[in-house]
Amino acid sequence: MMKKALMAAAAFVALPVMAQAQTPSSGFYIGAEGGLNWLLNTTINGVGVTPGTGWDAGGVIGYDFVGPRVELEGVYRSNPANNTAVPFSSSNNINQLGVLANLLYDFAPGSTITPYIGAGAGVGFVDNGTQSLGSTVFAYQAILGLGWNIDSNFRVNLDGRYYGTSNPTYNCNGNFGATAGTGCFGGGNTSWSNNNFSIMLGLQLKFGPPAPAAAPPPPPPVSPPSFMVFFDWDRSNLSAQALATIQQAANVYKTKGSARITATGHTDTSGPEAYNMALSLRRANAVKDALVRDGVPATAITVIGKGKTQPLVQTGDGVREPQNRRVEIVIQ
Repeated sequence: MMKKALMAAAAFVALPVMAQAQTPSSGFYIGAEGGLNWLLNTTINGVGVTPGTGWDAGGVIGYDFVGPRVELEGVYRSNPANNTAVPFSSSNNINQLGVLANLLYDFAPGSTITPYIGAGAGVGFVDNGTQSLGSTVFAYQAILGLGWNIDSNFRVNLDGRYYGTSNPTYNCNGNFGATAGTGCFGGGNTSWSNNNFSIMLGLQLKFGPPAPAAAPPPPPPVSPPSFMVFFDWDRSNLSAQALATIQQAANVYKTKGSARITATGHTDTSGPEAYNMALSLRRANAVKDALVRDGVPATAITVIGKGKTQPLVQTGDGVREPQNRRVEIVIQ
């Protein structure tokens, strides 16, 4: 049965790594885990013990550095001893608790599936025949597994482990083996080898950094100040109202300190195209001259003539539309 389980774990580790990228982040995590444990055959007080398949369960608290991980783990293991000559508890189970500090490494922390390896060391407590978890030992383990990053907070791990300890002490007082052997047969203390293989499934919850505050919406684009003056048909002279508008434009220019002014002249659709182009330029230059009189440097003004190519009000050809006879003043 152990051979089949190890083969299944190896097949799982051999699965191709999925390349769905995520955005990993560092942070603390906690987890719970459990699975099957196989305690290898051993000899206690001259009596061979062949433990049965057992179980393990535990929990972790750790910190993920995105790639490297460190954690503190506690795991309880229990296996039936299958030999009443060396009783460990009322149910004749060999129970042990390991508290270890682990160092692990994720090979693809940004992927949905990431393989990892790890090692740990710490302290173990094992039944000693007369007292539950009465033997204190040095504990160590090696880990090989795959992690499934469900999202940025939840992760599922499946791994195989070797877990071992320094030799626990078995109290032989009152526990007489069926066959005389070495050590403490008939009384006293002896030690035994403790080697385990485990398959464990775990669920982890990571406490990532708080979600960034939503960025404020960008401010609406600000249109540059603009003004518009109108002209009589076939004229480029400025009315009193046009002069007042030009004065306002000059005042805005002065508040900006450093700016450019574009004066773009237009005509309606009546008259020949070449004539209208020249008329639009005369109108734009008339506005420029007025701006200069109002204190705007001539070098800050650009004059453009569009003729009848860009009417403000769409009309047919030959239409005398007052709103199309204009100069647009834009300050940038």
